[in-house]
Amino acid sequence: MSNESNWVTPDNVGLLTDLYELTMLQAFWEAGMHGEAVFTTFVRRLPRDRNYLLAAGLDDALAALEALRFTTDSLDYLATLPQFRPAFLEWLAEWRFEGDVYAVPEGTPVFANEPILEVVAPIAQAQLPETVIMNQLHYQTLVATKGARVVHAAKGRKVVDFGLRRIHGYDAGIKSARAFYIAGVDATSNVLAGRLYGIPVAGTMAHSFVQAYDHEIDAFRAFARLYPGTTLLVDTYDTLEGVRRAVEVARELAPDSVIGAIRLDSGDLADLARRARAILDDAGFPEIRIFASGGLDEYEVAALVDAGAPIDAFGVGTAMGVSADAPSLDIAYKLTEYGGRGRIKLSPGKAILPGRKQVFRLEDAEGRAVRDIIARWDEDLPGRPLLEKVMERGRRLDPGRSGLEAARARARLEISRLPDHIQSIGAASEPYPVEVSAELRAMSQAVARTARD
Repeated sequence: MSNESNWVTPDNVGLLTDLYELTMLQAFWEAGMHGEAVFTTFVRRLPRDRNYLLAAGLDDALAALEALRFTTDSLDYLATLPQFRPAFLEWLAEWRFEGDVYAVPEGTPVFANEPILEVVAPIAQAQLPETVIMNQLHYQTLVATKGARVVHAAKGRKVVDFGLRRIHGYDAGIKSARAFYIAGVDATSNVLAGRLYGIPVAGTMAHSFVQAYDHEIDAFRAFARLYPGTTLLVDTYDTLEGVRRAVEVARELAPDSVIGAIRLDSGDLADLARRARAILDDAGFPEIRIFASGGLDEYEVAALVDAGAPIDAFGVGTAMGVSADAPSLDIAYKLTEYGGRGRIKLSPGKAILPGRKQVFRLEDAEGRAVRDIIARWDEDLPGRPLLEKVMERGRRLDPGRSGLEAARARARLEISRLPDHIQSIGAASEPYPVEVSAELRAMSQAVARTARD
């Protein structure tokens, strides 16, 4: 497998951009425009039934900024395109990102129009990373949010990511496991993600293993002998008969080998779980757990939990991995300041707030979030400021290297601080309050008047 053809690497990441980013870059260069710019990344509106978004993907976005450059091979390719002049490509050979980045830490709940990340750099440095920053923040925030919803629905029961095989490509398959882990998902079936990120890996067996044997019970015996504590998939033929055969194997192999769980993958999971639980308990195996999978999402998990189904863990795959009910976010990366002046966009439905910004989260005496205020970056308002400086002059600072476990712990804490109706997987009757400060409103009005002149 060639890295060149299958993966983004430090040698080709400079080309991971839209063509117009490079044509604008050349136009800025031709015009001698090198002033400092501010670009803000935010999501314009929350998808249906999403009461918050869980910020993720910052680590990969910063890694891309550190690596972003143009190798000889990349420049040779650009030279074949008609848009680019040789002198510009010579300048591009020395291009590096040397700006500052301010961002909300991974694992922080955010809301519509709140800045997730801001880049402060000369305009030619700030413009180019638009595509890769949006790409990394968008997908991981999208699926981390979906994962957090599944975890909330499970109410403390274990959740395992089964999504790799149907997720859209290699990179998404790896990054989704990371985002799910931040969101509180316990483990992944994705072995490479386990290796890369240190995420716990988990798995059971496929129906093909059972099918390969002439008798279901022989498949169970072979697997249980080899893997003490394993989970047996019992629904290949007749689910309840499969449970009885699992009990028979458990009796045969005890105490040398034990069965940790049975897995239900189809049918009426609530009814089958109750009947399976009765079989296991009556046979004297209350310790054997029940694991459920099969096209689940947060709504189905919540329904099973609310119905009291005796299910101990869930395997959730496609619906979580592709965020099936909300497969994209209206994410944007917009110029909000250039040359010391606020910049604005007034397009219907796409207005932006000018300048550098900060978000203050106000909390009550018990630490529960009450409301957010989007403000100018230099305001000093009540509440906890959310954006931190994570990169200076193109180099990551300690807050930009906080790590996966810290992001996971942060997500658990910060989600718990949200009002209960905002944590819910149903649409909140009242959205979480987000205000714009008086100073930022006044600045927006002033910039808008100038823009219309």
